[in-house]
Amino acid sequence: MVMDSRQLDLVFGALSDATRRGILAQLLEGDANVAQLSRPYDMSQPAITKHLKVLEAAGLVQRWKIGRETHVRARSDAAEQAAAWITQYTMFWKQHFDAVDEILAEKRSRKDDP
Repeated sequence: MVMDSRQLDLVFGALSDATRRGILAQLLEGDANVAQLSRPYDMSQPAITKHLKVLEAAGLVQRWKIGRETHVRARSDAAEQAAAWITQYTMFWKQHFDAVDEILAEKRSRKDDP
């Protein structure tokens, strides 16, 4: 499935912030609550919650409540779709750069021929 432009903007916007990338890195080790996620940062739990809302809107995390605690889990589908988009464009540009390299190599070989 190809990610729509709006969702792609949300993912890249979410990933543009170092704190949000750090939160995702923490979640690679497993689910966590907001208190656990806020420990490495010099910011309040409400500030971390704002970052989590951005990550959730992008589809990068899932939040749920157990009692008074909010728990968070990383989700991979949005990141996988963004990675697929990047891969598609990487292949496109690599093919074009390879074609340019071939043209330049051909010109160099003609220039070297007497």
